[in-house]
Amino acid sequence: MNTPILSRRRSLMSLSALLGAATLGLGACTTSEQAPASKFVLLDGTTTTTDQLKGKVTLVNFWATTCTTCVKEMPALVETYRKYQGKGLETIAVAMSYDQPAWVVNYAQTRQLPFKVALDNTGELARNWGEVKLTPTTYLVDKQGRIIKRFVGEPDFPSLHALIEELLAKA
Repeated sequence: MNTPILSRRRSLMSLSALLGAATLGLGACTTSEQAPASKFVLLDGTTTTTDQLKGKVTLVNFWATTCTTCVKEMPALVETYRKYQGKGLETIAVAMSYDQPAWVVNYAQTRQLPFKVALDNTGELARNWGEVKLTPTTYLVDKQGRIIKRFVGEPDFPSLHALIEELLAKA
């Protein structure tokens, strides 16, 4: 029976669900803007730029050693990198400016992080990449240097893997 009251209740429930999702924020936002021109200073003192990353699908992960979600997701980032590195995926883990460099070095060495780890000593990278304040925040960048998705919090890794595969398959 589809009475006006039931119909209205369903409409209100749908609206409530949409508002709830909006209130929580989008865990993954879709975009297609160019990644900002950036110079990443890596732990070994070398640098990588966004221009050097063109032609590769890239994950840029803003994180901190004091962030429990960042530490929790790091093994999945390592697994993702290992799974796709030979197919053209690059990963750069950018430690936030408030993170102690010695802690970042210790974390990267003891966990044997296989990808590039950068220090954002001045906070300039976080500002340029959209005023990153919450960690983890991860950007998926396509081969042309466009930001395809931004994840605030831990990504849904099966969905992320499907998107990475799709981007890697494109010319």
